[in-house]
Amino acid sequence: MVKLTSKKNILYVTLAFIAVVLVWVSSNQYWGEGHWNNIIKDDGNGYYAYLPAVFCYHDLSFGFFDGLARDTSRPNLGYDYRIQVDGRVADKYFAGTALAQMPFYGMAHLLSRWAGYPQDGYSALYLIFIHVATLFYAMAGLLLLILILKDFGVNENIVVWVLLATVFGTNLFHYIVNEPSMSHVYSFAFVSLFVFCFLRFFRKPSAKYLIAGFSVLGMIFLIRPVNIIVVAGLPFLTGSREHLIEGIRFVFRHFISLIVAVSVFFMFISIQLIIYKIQTGSFIVYSYGAEDFNFTHPHMLSFLLSYRKGYLVYTPMALLAIAGGWYLYKESAFRFLTWLIFLFLVVYVLSSWWMWFYGGSFSQRVMIDYWVFLAIPLGFLLEKNKYRKRLITIIALLIVVCQIQTYQYRTGYIHWSEMNKKRYWDNFLRIDKVIKKEPKEW
Repeated sequence: MVKLTSKKNILYVTLAFIAVVLVWVSSNQYWGEGHWNNIIKDDGNGYYAYLPAVFCYHDLSFGFFDGLARDTSRPNLGYDYRIQVDGRVADKYFAGTALAQMPFYGMAHLLSRWAGYPQDGYSALYLIFIHVATLFYAMAGLLLLILILKDFGVNENIVVWVLLATVFGTNLFHYIVNEPSMSHVYSFAFVSLFVFCFLRFFRKPSAKYLIAGFSVLGMIFLIRPVNIIVVAGLPFLTGSREHLIEGIRFVFRHFISLIVAVSVFFMFISIQLIIYKIQTGSFIVYSYGAEDFNFTHPHMLSFLLSYRKGYLVYTPMALLAIAGGWYLYKESAFRFLTWLIFLFLVVYVLSSWWMWFYGGSFSQRVMIDYWVFLAIPLGFLLEKNKYRKRLITIIALLIVVCQIQTYQYRTGYIHWSEMNKKRYWDNFLRIDKVIKKEPKEW
């Protein structure tokens, strides 16, 4: 009889454990009577709105929103995602998240009819199934992460710890169970799929992985356009100059495959362009108005280290992952330098957004999308460092820290936007304040 702790099964047991925990926490928190009203909120309203607009109300001007906004029993649905463009209405947010959610929306629509719930796009089953969609893409991203780490030669026992660190030791956990309508878990899954496709492509170039990779890139763009910078990570995925050159040569020698791949990429992008054309009469719309990037004044240090929202402050697991870059360097200077340049570019671009702290969020939520590029060196660190047991102990402690801070954020003891040094240390790991329900400073 095969033992459950054998290498053959340990990854599947770990995935099953993670799935059970995530479903258990999510269902207890949000799937009960009335609580499902909290599943979609803030930006999530705009991401999701395309589905009821198309399939329930047949109204891409979102006239149905006014009725939702007047419903005082469902305040989370009152966030206005609409913008005015030449006197016409469009959605501020891109449609990629809704496209990813569409199969789950379809299941909720059919089950709502069967169970007697209103088929209005906002009754209980619709919102619960959006949470299910987030759980699905989270697990898909983790499965891809397993395959990616194995492609890098990371031992399966080490992969287990990387998975646990990823789910329970980063802000990914918060956005799976507490804010599932946001786009970041979806981006995490599709960026991981992009990495998987191009790792396979550069290992042995083929039209199959080239076209698949460009298809995924189109979806990544459709979810969050800024994430197109993931293409800057391609040199890292090659592993060497030789593989990079070989991949480029393949592309130019198979021009038809390139045309097909680029066409599929633009097919995904065209979904948004067609929607804009229907909504505003124009294919091109900048939906964020006065909100934009200021590339001459990035806030890189604040983005990473500030008490307000510093990524390394509120997700210290990332610091441990960055330390694993040393082992990337020992394996290949090319791989290390391309990885370092890519991470620098990601932080530079994301910290150049006018609101570098990204409003109400736990840690830097936009970094969830790129976690796969940190999970890889974390795997290397555990694989190659002789003090593995000590590192695993540190990971376990960081998981505890992350879970406490996640709970503090959810209960308001870590402020959603206005943290500072005093507030941080006054509340650092003070779970007793939450238990005693001590008054907050704000």
